[in-house]
Amino acid sequence: MGFSFTLNITMKKYLLLFAIFTIALSSCKKSTDDTTATQAADDDAAIQTYMQANKITAIKDPSGLYYQVITPGTGAYPTSVSNVSVGYTGKLLDGTVFDTKSSVYLNLASGVVKGWQIGMQHINTGGTILLLIPSALGYGTAAVNSVPANSVLVFTVTLQGFN
Repeated sequence: MGFSFTLNITMKKYLLLFAIFTIALSSCKKSTDDTTATQAADDDAAIQTYMQANKITAIKDPSGLYYQVITPGTGAYPTSVSNVSVGYTGKLLDGTVFDTKSSVYLNLASGVVKGWQIGMQHINTGGTILLLIPSALGYGTAAVNSVPANSVLVFTVTLQGFN
């Protein structure tokens, strides 16, 4: 009888610890989801303000990416896994240029941020596109070189070719 009583107390302790652990994990998930949703809303508001201030008319992709075809190209469109040859300038919403290349060869599947994978499918060879990339489709919560965490990215990209 004493063994059964001790086992029940031990079992109750484990169940209590499991319940506390489960509650702690679920509250962390909710907090992360809330933070992500808040950041997405902040990014969207910042992008819309930027577009208004710069008189930009862009299309909003279901992913949250905004894009404007500046100069249409010709031919087929690249896919999200194409190898592309591009020239581009990347900057922050405040106009700070953080990267520029006149000609570089990139793989959309692994060599670029998610916003590029989505956006480059909307331009043909020889065309130029403006990509307004919310932080979740850019570098996210990581600071990369001179780009602060949670930054909206603005890229002007000319598609020189792809395969």
